[in-house]
Amino acid sequence: MNSNNFWQEYKNKKQTILAMAPLAGFTDSAFRLLLKDYGADVVYSEMASVAALYYGDNQGGGALETKELLKFKQKERPYVVQIFGSTPKHFAQATKIITRQIKPDGIDINFGCPVPKVMKQGAGSALMMDLKRAREVIEAVLENTDLPVSIKIRAKVKNISALEFVKYISDLPLAALMLHGRSLQQGFSGDANYALVKEIRPFFSGLILANGGINSLAQAREALKTSQADGLGLGRGALGRPWLFKEIKEGREISLATRDILEIALKHARTFVALKGEKSLPDLRKHLAWYVQGFPRASKLRAQLVSVNNLLEIENIINNYKQENYDTLD
Repeated sequence: MNSNNFWQEYKNKKQTILAMAPLAGFTDSAFRLLLKDYGADVVYSEMASVAALYYGDNQGGGALETKELLKFKQKERPYVVQIFGSTPKHFAQATKIITRQIKPDGIDINFGCPVPKVMKQGAGSALMMDLKRAREVIEAVLENTDLPVSIKIRAKVKNISALEFVKYISDLPLAALMLHGRSLQQGFSGDANYALVKEIRPFFSGLILANGGINSLAQAREALKTSQADGLGLGRGALGRPWLFKEIKEGREISLATRDILEIALKHARTFVALKGEKSLPDLRKHLAWYVQGFPRASKLRAQLVSVNNLLEIENIINNYKQENYDTLD
């Protein structure tokens, strides 16, 4: 393991770590930068395909697109690249490419994604079910980088529990683990079992983050109390509410006026366009829809925002909404 292990440094400080859990289609650089402003300690890339890097390196195509996906700003550090796939040699080559060319602060292996198209590849949660192959994948990554390596797993996938999985790889020098407290069957709904962290703690020497269903300060406190984890991985709870990180850091609920939330959405949009250009705006539309949940006349506003094609349209839609709903924005 590299002596420059930021996970270990956090663990030594004995402070609660707040990380933005990787979300495909959401955790791009613009969103990560915004989260840093609100107190996120660690941010992750979107899931990157090791097969795309393996087959496409130096040949354009998928490799170039994946490398573009993984670009980041220095302000985002510590920044972790999350990878998915099913073949150890793909992981080995992708790890070399990421370490040498992307140069993040860590590499994370996904064993938790429940999306069918990912699982059909033998990746994500499907890989968690195959203990032997999962171990070979972890070893392939560890052997090809000096960056700290972490993993993300689920509470249970079919007949494989988080405890059984962690016991099987307990001798490997992993730096951190994010445990999604729901089973594969639960997907992204239902109660998360945070107490599992206590069960796996004796078999894992690195830092452990509890994840799943943390949408408020109260839920964050409950997750930390029940799990006794080193920190939290926040996912969907931070969509449209990046200040959730600040709430947890400062231990107080933050009530923002509608107009203030709209300003945050505008800042997000301007950063996004500055980084990716207006051609990529379809990738931002879902973020904009999250910001306006619960607003007065939200359905009309949401319908307008999910069809925008340039930044000026976003600014005009938001300014018109402010004027039309002036009396209800506080």
